[in-house]
Amino acid sequence: MKLIILNDYDQASEWAAKYIRNSILKFSPGPERYFTLGLPTGFPRDHPESYHSVMWSSFFKHVDIKEENAHILDGNATDLQAECEAFEEKIKAAGGIELFVGGVGPDGQIGFNEQGSSLVSRTRVKTLANNARFCDGNLSMVPTMALTVGMGTIMDAKEVMILITGAHKSFALYKAMEEGINHMWTVSVFQQHPQAVLVCDEDATLELRVKTVKYFKGMMHLHNKLVDPLPSVSK
Repeated sequence: MKLIILNDYDQASEWAAKYIRNSILKFSPGPERYFTLGLPTGFPRDHPESYHSVMWSSFFKHVDIKEENAHILDGNATDLQAECEAFEEKIKAAGGIELFVGGVGPDGQIGFNEQGSSLVSRTRVKTLANNARFCDGNLSMVPTMALTVGMGTIMDAKEVMILITGAHKSFALYKAMEEGINHMWTVSVFQQHPQAVLVCDEDATLELRVKTVKYFKGMMHLHNKLVDPLPSVSK
């Protein structure tokens, strides 16, 4: 597992964006060859915090993706179980996820795979326990369920990149890096992924051992080569 340590949130975000760019270019997508970028979850489409809303406003509308190539879980589907099963089939039909990109919660959750989630779970309807951060903390408005890809689905991705920034997520990073795999800290499962990259800022390293931070900072001259412009970009 690679740990990429940058100075701040902006640098971490830029490194991650360049990594995605290079991954897509190396894959060399075409009309019949799709690069499948995996993302975590789905609220109802019209919810301001839904991944449909967030991804279109912050990402998809800024890149040259066709709407029919953006497959987002529909929280408004009449049969949610069927929606989840169909989503898994779409992933298989596309040849699997090339790169899964996600964030982590302070409690180590990935998507809505909260504490105690099965580490081999698939896309499913997930009962929520701790998401008052949505709806401005108004508990009466917080959804009690969401659709989310499971940890097993994520682990099947050829590569995984997780962004962890801020001091409030430093304990989650510690659990991910320096303790064993634990379903109470779902981020820790990436210790077993063959191509996992954790991108963090300095604040997120506050709970790590000094020697751990020194070791991974000493690797940055190599890791930064992963985001060097490719010849096709340079031209």
